[in-house]
Amino acid sequence: MTELAKQGQDAGAETDGRSLRRHPDFLLLWSGQTVSEMGSAVTQIALPLVAVVALKASTFQVGLLTAATTVAFALIALPAGALVDRGSKRSVMIVCNLLRLLIIGSVPLAAALGAVTMAQLYVVAVAAGVCTVFFDVAYQSYVPSLVRAELRMDANGKLGTTQAFAQLGGPGLGGGLVAAFGAAGAMTADAISYAVSVVSILGIRTREEPPPARREGETLRSRIAEGLRFVVRHRILRRVVACTATANLFSGMSTALTMLFLVRVLHVRPGLTGLVMAVSAVGGIAGGAFAGPLARRIGSARIIWVSMLVFGAPQIIAAAAWRGWGVLLFPLGCGIAYFASMVYNVAQLSYRQSVTPPELMGRMNAAVRWVVWGTLPLGSTLGGALGTLVGVRPVLWLAFTGSWAAGWFVFFSPLRHLRDVPEPGPKPESASVATS
Repeated sequence: MTELAKQGQDAGAETDGRSLRRHPDFLLLWSGQTVSEMGSAVTQIALPLVAVVALKASTFQVGLLTAATTVAFALIALPAGALVDRGSKRSVMIVCNLLRLLIIGSVPLAAALGAVTMAQLYVVAVAAGVCTVFFDVAYQSYVPSLVRAELRMDANGKLGTTQAFAQLGGPGLGGGLVAAFGAAGAMTADAISYAVSVVSILGIRTREEPPPARREGETLRSRIAEGLRFVVRHRILRRVVACTATANLFSGMSTALTMLFLVRVLHVRPGLTGLVMAVSAVGGIAGGAFAGPLARRIGSARIIWVSMLVFGAPQIIAAAAWRGWGVLLFPLGCGIAYFASMVYNVAQLSYRQSVTPPELMGRMNAAVRWVVWGTLPLGSTLGGALGTLVGVRPVLWLAFTGSWAAGWFVFFSPLRHLRDVPEPGPKPESASVATS
């Protein structure tokens, strides 16, 4: 380990204490990401509204625009992980946010000049998506170098709470900004949020350990393969990936049918559907807030399967909702699902960070995301097809049941015999298994 890396870790240890509230570097990262997440939530509403309102886009064009925002995860996640592991993750995050500032900021600028087009929106969606892939891989891989192992669960919980809070407050904020400044003008808030995030990251004092020297004959392809092999051969990680990918498959099915179920089956007025979904997001906020305390009480490894199979079991009541007061079962069930999935995500991410060697962190995160995000569009397509064939409610029963049942992948694994996540080590596969 270099002297610079030792100094950075010593600085982090001095400020950590036993609470992240006394960790100024993490607080800078967290505050900047909070602002950025809120800005991104605004763009999720504003970007398609620019197409619909300003450019009179067709349903097919809006669908293509939505797909363009996530296509980068399927196309470049694996090489992104290999490239992130070769350099400074902090620098990658700064560059990505600066690029997103320019990319997103081009829309309100073009709108002010009367020059915005659908072609530009497609380019913005794809380019911003590419930057998001690199940022997210670097971001998840950066936290372990910033926060000590015993505080990672709390750190990931706080960052997860930020994402859930953005899902709750972002649509309302976006709607207000769209009403005040127009859809394109509202995207200025997202551009500014990236500038805030850059400033916060620049203020972080802790420095990463530099990546290992490049091996002779090493290629991008071999580095990608190394990351995939690590995930596939790890007896617990591959079960975690199977669990998450399966849960996302069924989650994609339910997401595709949610609005149809609310409007056409439960007869919820379109203007109230956003409120129903916002109420559901409270479960995600609660999950992020309680993930750390629950993990300490139940066990940081045991909580991974408990969150899915125990906490997540009541989510199926969402499919039983009926017209009138019975509508409340839907946000209640979805809120339970969000709570369970947030606790699960915080726990499994902390586990992944603990068992992965630092030089593989980016490639591990990229490999996992490539698989688990890839099932989302498949689930959405499958949900739409099955909903057409057998009806919306039966498919929702299947979707919520399937999301819960995914937890059996991690239950029937060596993880079942662990109470807590093992201490980080260079060879996680050979680490001893401590049974509870």
